[in-house]
Amino acid sequence: MFNRRQIIAFAMTASFAAMPAFAQNTPVSIALDWTPNTNHIGLFVAQAEGYYAQAGLDVTILPYSDTAAGTLVANRVADFGIMGSVSLYTQRTAGADLVATFAIMQTETGRVVFNADRTDIQRPADLDGLTYGGFGSNWETALINTMIRHDGGKGEFETITLGTSAYEALANGAVDFTLEVYTWEGVKAELEGVAQRAFRYADFGVPDEHTTLIGSSQAYLDANPDAAAAFIVATKRGYAFAVDHPERAADIIIAANADVLTDRALIIASLKTLVDGNYLRTADGALGTFDPAKMEAIGAFMFQAGMLKDGNGTPLSKAPDFSTYYTNTYAATE
Repeated sequence: MFNRRQIIAFAMTASFAAMPAFAQNTPVSIALDWTPNTNHIGLFVAQAEGYYAQAGLDVTILPYSDTAAGTLVANRVADFGIMGSVSLYTQRTAGADLVATFAIMQTETGRVVFNADRTDIQRPADLDGLTYGGFGSNWETALINTMIRHDGGKGEFETITLGTSAYEALANGAVDFTLEVYTWEGVKAELEGVAQRAFRYADFGVPDEHTTLIGSSQAYLDANPDAAAAFIVATKRGYAFAVDHPERAADIIIAANADVLTDRALIIASLKTLVDGNYLRTADGALGTFDPAKMEAIGAFMFQAGMLKDGNGTPLSKAPDFSTYYTNTYAATE
């Protein structure tokens, strides 16, 4: 037997359940690839400016964890995740359910960097025999080997895996060179008056790429086409706002992450570099969409380097169809 309170509660529950879906905020989650930084700025802008709410979405930005964002997405722990082209290609080729849906970066942000007073380093071939402070991936080896050999060298160097400690090791001379993200570590070095010189990957045989992107799983996209489209369109608005109003966008991401983003000058300078360098939006207006030629080129480079392996760890004998690794369906929508 139901008492009066239970009957009322049941009636209210039934009433809410009968409400049309568009009257409810659809939950969507996205996992970060690192602690909050300017690569993520469009997400925080879209949230603060109400773009997600206007699209009927309740978006949760999941904090960075030890588990890669691509892994969280492929295992349906997160609906979307921020990742790099390299991780997208290696994980998907190995069997992970991943599809790139939004290109945050339109061009490569990384570079080989070394101290400016190294007069013995004038070209990539001069890196032969030197010590590299690295991060432990096969991508780094293929990248540096290619650059050195493209410049006429042998591609022989010593690697010490240091992670982010590589930057301190470079500063004190413990290593000769490392890789950095110019739009973050490079900008920080400039602000601190650290004199550096660098080589751009694309100048020495390495294809340009969409360094950072937002990916989802095909399972999620198939099951939630409307939510996926709404999320990408609102996110695109967030990044467009950041390009058009960089200082306001900087204040937004700082306010949302006041515990970790304490250097306003760095945020402002980094975002200025991203905007002025056409990293977020190209000179001809491309924002969020993938360049098929770039996606094909970086995939072919990784295949030829033996980096693409199946689920058993065996290098592929035939290049996959890279056009299935990404989609412009959502980002091309205005």
